[in-house]
Amino acid sequence: MHTVLLSLAALLGAIPERVEWTVDGAAREALVAAPDTKSAEGAPVVFVFHGHFGTMKGANREFHLHEVWPEAIVVYPQGLRTPSPVDREGRGFGWQRTPGNQADRDLKFFDAMLATFHEKWTVDDSRVYATGHSNGGAFTYLLWATRPELLAAVVPCAAPKTDITLAHPLPAMHIAGQQDRIATFATQEQMMAMARRADGCADTGQEWAKLCTLYPSKFDTPFVAYVHPGGHIVPKEAPQLIVRFCKEHVKKSAAQAGK
Repeated sequence: MHTVLLSLAALLGAIPERVEWTVDGAAREALVAAPDTKSAEGAPVVFVFHGHFGTMKGANREFHLHEVWPEAIVVYPQGLRTPSPVDREGRGFGWQRTPGNQADRDLKFFDAMLATFHEKWTVDDSRVYATGHSNGGAFTYLLWATRPELLAAVVPCAAPKTDITLAHPLPAMHIAGQQDRIATFATQEQMMAMARRADGCADTGQEWAKLCTLYPSKFDTPFVAYVHPGGHIVPKEAPQLIVRFCKEHVKKSAAQAGK
């Protein structure tokens, strides 16, 4: 069970506003930016997950997707204190890494947030997306593994190797830094290879944007590798490219998928 509190400013939209939930007895929160005007088809939703030791405010500053895509409901959730390979005492805020970890508290939080947006706004279910940096990128992969039917596309950024299984193809873009010393580029290459296999992608790709290679898919779920020369960062060009990629992918209905 979950409860939720929304401020008047959050209901009216404009700038990101703090929204609170109670999920399985735990207090949860996110910054939510919603469009001022409603469209007949509903608004897309973009979830943006911070990395370990990060915050929702930091994700807001790094990604600022609500500024790039003001027509979307953009959500910057706040993680809870979480043990990790680099923080075994769990001092930093983060996200579960595998199915069942932390009693699935963060998957339940995702479900609660999406349910609230359906209650408060008109949501376009064919345009629900997830992105995130580092541990948030790994959680984005976990959403692909566990909630693929709810998502139109995902964009993990600097995501470390995660023990998951991708059983359903889904359009994806992975942002990786060649000089990343936290989630090493070699381990991110393993994640990208797994994603391409899940998407049934061709072995060779074509330029999609600067530093970005698109691999066509036999399932019409292409994969884009955005490989930059930097480290464990969100590149300054990333927000615009994330929004461009999301806009290119709308989830097909069951009838369309069968054609």
